[in-house]
Amino acid sequence: MSGYLDKPQSHENSDAKARRKLLDQRRMEYRRAIEAHAEQRRLQQQWVDYPELIAANYLAGKQTTAQRNAPPGR
Repeated sequence: MSGYLDKPQSHENSDAKARRKLLDQRRMEYRRAIEAHAEQRRLQQQWVDYPELIAANYLAGKQTTAQRNAPPGR
């Protein structure tokens, strides 16, 4: 009879482990999202400190795009 009782308990334990694992995965995804958001905010704050870099990158991107879109010379 003890064998009969042990099997449902092991099934319950595996279900509990699976639920715990799923919760841990969700918790880690949430934590990574918070860290990514914090990192993005930190980087944006650094860019705000140097507006001339933003303008320089914008102009460099425009020039590169214009060069790619220009027709080839003969």
